[in-house]
Amino acid sequence: MTSFRFMYPGFLWLLLALPLLALWWGRRGKAATILFSSTSIARQTGAPKKSAAGWFAMLLRLAALALFIFALARPQLGKQTQDISANGIDIMLAIDISGSMQALDFKLNGQPTSRVEVVKSVVKNFIDQRPNDRIGAVAFAGYSYLVSPLTMDHDWLEQRVDAISTDGVEDGTAIGSALATCTNHLRDQKGKSKVIILLTDGINNMGKISPLAAAELAKAMGVKVYTIGAGTRGEAMIPATDQFGRKVTVPMQVDIDEDTLQKIAQETGGKYYRATDTDSLKGIYAEINQMETTVHVTKKFENYRELFHWAILPALAVLLLEVAFSEALIRRLP
Repeated sequence: MTSFRFMYPGFLWLLLALPLLALWWGRRGKAATILFSSTSIARQTGAPKKSAAGWFAMLLRLAALALFIFALARPQLGKQTQDISANGIDIMLAIDISGSMQALDFKLNGQPTSRVEVVKSVVKNFIDQRPNDRIGAVAFAGYSYLVSPLTMDHDWLEQRVDAISTDGVEDGTAIGSALATCTNHLRDQKGKSKVIILLTDGINNMGKISPLAAAELAKAMGVKVYTIGAGTRGEAMIPATDQFGRKVTVPMQVDIDEDTLQKIAQETGGKYYRATDTDSLKGIYAEINQMETTVHVTKKFENYRELFHWAILPALAVLLLEVAFSEALIRRLP
């Protein structure tokens, strides 16, 4: 970034003295265009005549002084760059896409919206808040699959998250498998810290590894797990199709294994949250965002060149012009 600066800007305060100096010179009257060697001659010819030439000479002196002051302040032009290195965090997002995530107990823009759509919206906002971290995503229902590996290309990651759907997946809730998949992708990473944010609205009922066994694996790999239980307490309405092929909503019992989610978080040094609506879900991701901060190391490089000679040279030229003007054009008579 190109920038201009004064190395010693304090000298610029001297510019405020120039109007006072001009006033003082002005009170002495305009410099006489013709100077007499004897006051008797002046008395014989009347009062000495003044002209604007004297004012011009004074203005030249003031201009020269102003340029000298600019030179003292040392104007400089150069480039300033910053080398920012981010000691980022590696984050894997595990998102439940089982059939129950279609429940309409959350809202977006005041309208009932499925849990999965709200989660995707909140997760994308979370990604936007982490520009210096590598983030990946895993989706899970009856089995888990990789949505995106760890990446700094967050635009592409958000597109992948946006494409997540509950359609066409084997229903179920494989929490242990999702946790193990995320841990596996964090295993050999060199980030400052490794974090998994796991969101589910159900109970582990699928997969070959239990959630607590997966939590022990995560702990062994130095991975911290934040767990989120999503859904209202009690019942939630879920879309369904009746026997006549009509789309209807039916009540569904919300059943989250909070005890297991708490143990996973406790085992790995994370924290368990319960999101019962859109606002609480946003608040949870915002809190995690604040707790898992990224360290920035900034190095500043400056390369400036001096410009004071661009003030000194004109100042000398103006001063010489003032001297020449005073000596040549303002005649001095004996």
